[in-house]
Amino acid sequence: MTTPNPSSENMLERLFKLSENKTSFRTEVLAGVTTFLTMCYIIIVNPMILSETGMDHGAVFVATCLAAAIGCFVMGLIAKYPIALAPGMGLNAFFTYSVCLGMGVPWQTALGAVFVSGLVFIAISLFKIREAIVNAIPMSLKLAIGGGIGLFLALIALKNAGIIVDNPATLVGLGDLKQPSVLLALFGFLMVVVMHHFKVRGSIIISILVLTAISAAMGLSEFKGVVGAVPSIAPTFMQMDFDGLFTASLIGVIFVFFLVDLFDSTGTLVGVSHRAGLLKDGKLPRLKKALFADSSAIVAGAALGTSSTTPYIESSAGVAAGGRTGLTAVIVGLLFIACLFFAPLAQSVPGFATAPALLFVGVLMIQGIVHIDWNDITEAVPAFLTIVFMPFTYSIADGIAMGFISYALIKLLTGQAKTVPYMVWIVAVLWAIKFAMFGG
Repeated sequence: MTTPNPSSENMLERLFKLSENKTSFRTEVLAGVTTFLTMCYIIIVNPMILSETGMDHGAVFVATCLAAAIGCFVMGLIAKYPIALAPGMGLNAFFTYSVCLGMGVPWQTALGAVFVSGLVFIAISLFKIREAIVNAIPMSLKLAIGGGIGLFLALIALKNAGIIVDNPATLVGLGDLKQPSVLLALFGFLMVVVMHHFKVRGSIIISILVLTAISAAMGLSEFKGVVGAVPSIAPTFMQMDFDGLFTASLIGVIFVFFLVDLFDSTGTLVGVSHRAGLLKDGKLPRLKKALFADSSAIVAGAALGTSSTTPYIESSAGVAAGGRTGLTAVIVGLLFIACLFFAPLAQSVPGFATAPALLFVGVLMIQGIVHIDWNDITEAVPAFLTIVFMPFTYSIADGIAMGFISYALIKLLTGQAKTVPYMVWIVAVLWAIKFAMFGG
């Protein structure tokens, strides 16, 4: 790997303070490539999920790459953290399956909801409201939301792969395991698990590409090439629709986009920074700038035509490879820009090839539920209801609602009302009113 000339090296040193952070240009580039390989599956998975709403696949592909690049550049150049951003898993599923397909909301209006949630995020980041909200939500509910989204993604993955199918007698049932697509999806999942165990970088994207190649060779899908012209972003660019956005149902949607991203971004920022040794007295320096990077990426992504952008926990892979500065994030952003020319490859991937990725992300997301206090029934039951309602109602929003309502009620009826944070009461009452007036 070539090193930059002395003048550019000095500029990078001044901008990112490489020596002060005990790193080098070579190390930061390696860290950036490592992070990119662990998360680049999103450029294939995100367009596939969002295109189910009727959005143009090529336009969403471009929007995904550009939103990720913008988020990474802002994080790297302003906040100067080795944390990469891209459209978030779980949030894209909520956008498609809960809001657009479940509630019948046009994707243009859903993009408007994402845009507004980003503006709200910017506002709370400026006025330090974020800490108050995050601290006010019980840890059991925070962990349960992540676990519930993990099960929701798993259900989507199993459905897309044909492993779980509709059954009139039992609601759902086991699909035909002899189908080539089902067998390939199961094989892909095993590939991801084994490669992850042996710490192979890019295990998810490798499995997607291998399944795509096998599928094309077997005639199960059409191979459209690897490199081609960048698709037009016009079908999704600035297509947000704000008409009718501020109804009771859609305000709830905005709240879910905001809440999930709030927990996701905060947890990822702290977790990755802790691993990199960047926390000072347990706090994250330049937190406001990091949150600005996140919120501005959400707004930009909605304008471009994609669901909420969020920091990726996969950034910890780059940190493990030595990334300590914003240069790592900038490298990831540049690689996302380079991906713009791989649209034909993204369009060649069959649906079942992405199922292993969704299923494995589900595994990673549910791991946090081990930290819930299952011995305290007043904490365990609301957490459990949050987790199970998400896949069983096919809605992240309903899961969050049931969690908050049950938490407030159970604490009230067990004489622990004073221990319930005011934020939980507010959210629980609002969701209860919504259900009472407008139904599910």
